[in-house]
Amino acid sequence: MPGLKDVKDKINGVKKTAQITKAMNMVASAKLRGAQEKMERFRPYAGKFAEAMRDLSGGIDSGDLPLMEVRDVRKVEIVVVTSDRGLCGSFNANIIKTADRLRKQYVAEGKSVSIVTVGKKGTQAFRKTGKVRASFNDIMGSFQMFNAREISQNITEAFLNGESDQVDVVYGRFYSVAAQRPEREELLPIKPLTEGGDAAPAAGTGGSYTYEPDPGEIMEVLLPLFLNVQIYHAMLEVGASEHAARMTAMDNATSACKDMIRDLTRLYNKARQAAVTSELMDIVGGAEALRG
Repeated sequence: MPGLKDVKDKINGVKKTAQITKAMNMVASAKLRGAQEKMERFRPYAGKFAEAMRDLSGGIDSGDLPLMEVRDVRKVEIVVVTSDRGLCGSFNANIIKTADRLRKQYVAEGKSVSIVTVGKKGTQAFRKTGKVRASFNDIMGSFQMFNAREISQNITEAFLNGESDQVDVVYGRFYSVAAQRPEREELLPIKPLTEGGDAAPAAGTGGSYTYEPDPGEIMEVLLPLFLNVQIYHAMLEVGASEHAARMTAMDNATSACKDMIRDLTRLYNKARQAAVTSELMDIVGGAEALRG
């Protein structure tokens, strides 16, 4: 049985750890409120932007715009959006597993795969594959639209230069404080509305709307902005999901510390009782020896 001092030191150490995890839980909770509010305000905007873009794209020839050009897919680029920091349970691991599974699927199909990582955890995971074309680290703690624009420009240049024929993004979508799941979406080429089987709108119209100037001119301006919005939306989702996952992980860690403290306290009491019993036996034995 371990000594009393060793057990006491362990109890004190676990108590300090519990204080740290509880503090991290409170910080994550405070940050989550702001990140979740920001993300939920942006979701409708991103959704309507995507709807308008697909509506517009249905009224034009996709070959007229390079970012809508559908090619024979031989080169695929995967954008992996993770957090920069850990201590958020399996959140980053799930995104990385999803992206790696997608990478292996494309490789099995005979396609060349390159990776763009956003967030330090993704960079660390995929660096060993030798397929990371670009990485954007130390920005997920405090990012703005210009960060998304920089990433979007990098992806767009590679697509236009023929370095990729298709671009997918894998990120963690926020569903609730207890649920964040990896999502995969196709960024490039932009798919027109007619792909779902709907009839193509007449030229100059998109869906039920009439656009001026010509939809092609509008698309030339909006396509880069659309990619900025999609990347920024993914980053917002990951930001909120990270804080939610960390809050849950730290709450679980605090509960585990409490259980450990309870077990160590029980062990400490047993060790102390054993020490008292041993001292009593020594005293009784000494008294008997003197009496004899």
